[in-house]
Amino acid sequence: MTTGHRSGPDAAPLKPVAGAHAAPPQPATRADAAPPKPPAGSDAAPGRPGTDATPPKSGTDPDSDASAEAWDDGLIARRVTEANAAALAAERASAAEPAHRGPGSHAPAPLAYDGPLRSRLDALRELVGLSRTRLDSRTLAEAGRVLDEAAARRKLSGRHTVVALAGATGSGKSQLFNALAGVPISETGVRRPTTAAPIACSWSDGAAGLIDRLGIPGRLRRRPLHGPDAEGQLRGLVLVDLPDHDSAAVQHREQVDRILKLVDAVIWVVDPEKYADAVLHERYLRPMAGHAEVMFVVLNQVDRLPGDAAHQVLDDLRRLLDEDGIALGEYGEPGATVLALSALTGEGVGDLREALGQFVAERGAAARRVSADVDAAAAELRPVYATGRRIGLSEEAREEFAARLADAVGATAAGEAAERAWLRNANRACGTPWLRLWRWYQGRGDSTTGRHQVRNQTDEEATARQRVEQAVRTVSDRASAGLPVPWAQAVREAAVRGSQGLSEALDELAARSGLPTGRPPRPGWWPVAVLVQAAMTLLQVAGGAWLAGQIAGLVAPNLGVPVLLMVCGIIGGPLVEWACRMAARGPARRYGQEAERRLREAAASCGRARVLDPVASELLRYREVREQYGRVVRSGAAVG
Repeated sequence: MTTGHRSGPDAAPLKPVAGAHAAPPQPATRADAAPPKPPAGSDAAPGRPGTDATPPKSGTDPDSDASAEAWDDGLIARRVTEANAAALAAERASAAEPAHRGPGSHAPAPLAYDGPLRSRLDALRELVGLSRTRLDSRTLAEAGRVLDEAAARRKLSGRHTVVALAGATGSGKSQLFNALAGVPISETGVRRPTTAAPIACSWSDGAAGLIDRLGIPGRLRRRPLHGPDAEGQLRGLVLVDLPDHDSAAVQHREQVDRILKLVDAVIWVVDPEKYADAVLHERYLRPMAGHAEVMFVVLNQVDRLPGDAAHQVLDDLRRLLDEDGIALGEYGEPGATVLALSALTGEGVGDLREALGQFVAERGAAARRVSADVDAAAAELRPVYATGRRIGLSEEAREEFAARLADAVGATAAGEAAERAWLRNANRACGTPWLRLWRWYQGRGDSTTGRHQVRNQTDEEATARQRVEQAVRTVSDRASAGLPVPWAQAVREAAVRGSQGLSEALDELAARSGLPTGRPPRPGWWPVAVLVQAAMTLLQVAGGAWLAGQIAGLVAPNLGVPVLLMVCGIIGGPLVEWACRMAARGPARRYGQEAERRLREAAASCGRARVLDPVASELLRYREVREQYGRVVRSGAAVG
């Protein structure tokens, strides 16, 4: 659309069609106006471009006039009623395009993506599938939309390129739309907003599905002025004139935002007054910086700028685009095409038509648009997949977790208790009978209360539970360190679920794997020590009996021998007991260490099954999605 002094149908002069002497079509009128009649004296043959065919009257067979109604009548600025629009759509679907393509033609070939793009789309689909249970639907909404739109676009024509003309109020985009079509199609004038609904213009057949995807009704679909040069240069182009993106009408802005997500490329039309508008740059250009390869930026109305002012404004526009992060297609590099023109005077329109024709002829815009959409979706998902540090549980963290659980079940104390039990058994086996008798007597006389502190089992259980909870919190914090928030939360939740009932399981484990039942095993030298200790006792008894016999006069007096026997027994018994105790320290220590090792391994196994394995599963899932994310990003490299 243009400013007030550039309104009117003269903005786009009509070129005659080769082989037809049709008069110039009438300017665009309101949508509910009657279709214009063919000019008097026109000798243009029906069914050829540039001729004006009268719509079928009521009571006639639409099929009989299909060839005259199906995009072949050259009614550039025709406005039809809703009833005629429905009839026209039916004719296009049934008879129009076959009539144009002729016998032997076939439906337009669907769009084909190359191998790398298909691989990225497959990876994005796999990524979304793996993440649905960990990420909310709002986070994955844009990625899902990209997949849906990529699939929908792939089913449609690959020979056509859909390009949208977008601009602000008064930028002259509708006038440029008419200039490219060679005839007034979109209304221009001082009334704002002038373009109330998107209008589509197709330069070749087979684009009905693409226009249907945009939601543009049949009454707003046009064909340009047909000519050998124009038709061949822009063949395959579907140009869409959008409402103003800064329109006061909310529904207009919603239409713009919706269609901009569906088209293959965009021509941004700016004027010397509003080319630096913050709404344009912050709401559209900057977020779409990654779509530079499918973007044209056109500075319109340069005829209003005197002297070198047009070059200065164009340079400033390039500077703003560079600040927006939009790569400029200069020196053969891929990026946005920036041009200056005047839709009113026609200056530079030919350059745009030539660049647009080359762009459409490449037939790569749709795939580049999908690739840019995948890039944008990947950039939006980066905070929930990428991390700047190494993730996972180190061996040190695993060992520390196992050690904390072992302390909670009292593995060290259990090992010490097993060692003491082994020593007590050795003392009972190798100690002197008199000492064992004395210990028995002391044990018999001791009271069960009052002399020893009664252990508070409740306090011990509470302390053990706190140790287990602290161990789980520590290992979950270490495992989730550096992870994106959703995956860190999933790791912590897995650890918490595993910790439920862990304390009870460890208590039961300690009861089963603690002190061994029965007496500790005896080494081979114990029977010898027992015999020696018994011999020492017999010496004491023999010496004492000998002395008693002498005292009673039953035996001849001889103090030396019985005293020597008693001394040997008295000294030898404790000496044998001490030697056995020294010899028993090594086996007792090994026995206690083995009991502690068994309990530690049992506690570590329980903690691994309940906590570490679920945490490792979440970390493995994250590594899988991170690998898929690495395939989604353009470089395909792994994400740190």
